[in-house]
Amino acid sequence: MAELSVNFAGIHAPNPLWLASAPPTDKAYNVNRAFEAGWGGVVWKTLGEDPPIVNVSGPRYGYMHGGDRRLLGFNNIELITDRPLAVNLREAAEVKKNWPDRALLVSVMVPMKEESWADIVARIEDTGADGLELNLGCPHGMSERGMGAAVGQVPEYVAQVCAWCKKHSRLPVVVKLTPNVTDIRQPALAAQEGGADAVSLINTINSIMRVDYDTLGVWPAVDRKGTHGGYCGPAVKPIALHMVAEIARDPRTRGLPISGIGGAETWRDVVDFLALGAATVQVCTSAMTYGFRIVDDMLQGLARFLDEKNLPSVERLAGIAVPSLTDWKYLNLNYVEKAWIDQDKCIQCGRCHIACEDTSHQAITHEVNGRRHYEVIAEECVGCNLCAAVCPVEDCITMRPAGAAEHADWTTHPNNPARAAG
Repeated sequence: MAELSVNFAGIHAPNPLWLASAPPTDKAYNVNRAFEAGWGGVVWKTLGEDPPIVNVSGPRYGYMHGGDRRLLGFNNIELITDRPLAVNLREAAEVKKNWPDRALLVSVMVPMKEESWADIVARIEDTGADGLELNLGCPHGMSERGMGAAVGQVPEYVAQVCAWCKKHSRLPVVVKLTPNVTDIRQPALAAQEGGADAVSLINTINSIMRVDYDTLGVWPAVDRKGTHGGYCGPAVKPIALHMVAEIARDPRTRGLPISGIGGAETWRDVVDFLALGAATVQVCTSAMTYGFRIVDDMLQGLARFLDEKNLPSVERLAGIAVPSLTDWKYLNLNYVEKAWIDQDKCIQCGRCHIACEDTSHQAITHEVNGRRHYEVIAEECVGCNLCAAVCPVEDCITMRPAGAAEHADWTTHPNNPARAAG
């Protein structure tokens, strides 16, 4: 069987599946249950200075369901831990003592003052924790106080906080990046320049869920008032994958260890994050949805996949897909694929035809010899894949290669004005 253990920025763990800093890691009771279930590591819910912050006691979570009430998106307005710092530190020390083989990082957020960071990271180090995760990404509540995303959105601040933590602690420093920026590579570079040992991403995305259709106010609301929160869950995974891959493929940050976060729910999601450059994968929303035992299916599926692909370890999978990622301008403009409909699987619903007829290229028939029939008109098909996306039957519509001339991308194409001018 493939080796699932990992070494992340010098932190050892029996597997790459870790719980992210969030409600599931707020106390020893939860973390002990997580380790009993098989998680390879946890990031303790973000600690701050005393006195503790005060969380709202009304609705903290908003949510978006799919048609089957599957939880697709999750919005939260919960802040960092509201438990006393001393209690958290004592419990973290107890957990690490009882689970020496598991990775235990502690998330931390304090004001932009060196003395504040110096004091708290020293106290965290005394617990025996394996590393620090600097929460520079929280988009709500704390950012209004000059912390979280208010720091993470300014590369100079990111570098400065990293430097302070490296100066005052011997622990590996992982910087949790905010996705609420234009270019994720800039804070990643700043973290690297500040001496960070690794980065984790993404933190939650700034969001408002919806309106309450009865009150016509924001939903959810606390005493008739709502606010923006942090969006997470399966819906954010493509955004997270993009940002992880951007850091992994940039020559300036290539080699910087990455812990991927954002919507992982199945072993396939774990493979996606690892293949696109992550070394570990942090999970939150799916654990809150289904409980800690989901780690069984995720680990078993990952192990089977590695064996099927003859990959001896998680490390060999990490980053394997990154070389296939490129900029649009380098895609082969001469490569051609066409849609193909498996008539044995087609249920004659007509969704492919309607989508193509109304919004695409009128490349699918709806009638042949007076009878309902859906078939691709090859000469009209541009290979956009819309029909496959809307088809309700898996693999009924697939894309098939239809030939390719000599490679020609936008940098060499005759229609490129820059090339013509040259």
